[in-house]
Amino acid sequence: MTYLGVAVAGALGAVVRYLVDRAVARRHYSVFPFGTLLVNASGSFLAGVVLGLALYHGLASTAAVVIGIGFLGSYTTLSTFSFESVGLLESGALLLGLANVVGSLVTGLLAAGAGFALGAL
Repeated sequence: MTYLGVAVAGALGAVVRYLVDRAVARRHYSVFPFGTLLVNASGSFLAGVVLGLALYHGLASTAAVVIGIGFLGSYTTLSTFSFESVGLLESGALLLGLANVVGSLVTGLLAAGAGFALGAL
């Protein structure tokens, strides 16, 4: 049953990621991948919340796996982040590419820490 939950949650996460990215792109046209940054930061935050809830409040392991691996695993995207970063660097936008790499890493870690703190309350 966990496999089915991960599969369904994964499908939903992928669709939500696409919708969020497109919504950001419609509102803010830029070469910089703000949609991917928002998706990865919010996904990192939610992953932190799930971890905090699992460790400190007894969130069932099946729920943590379905949400964390299923939904958030497909909602967040390392491959798109990598593709966009390399694309920026290859196009000569060195500062934007580096800003995306450093900004995504720092934002993701801070968001995960904040989510964990919230989930652990």
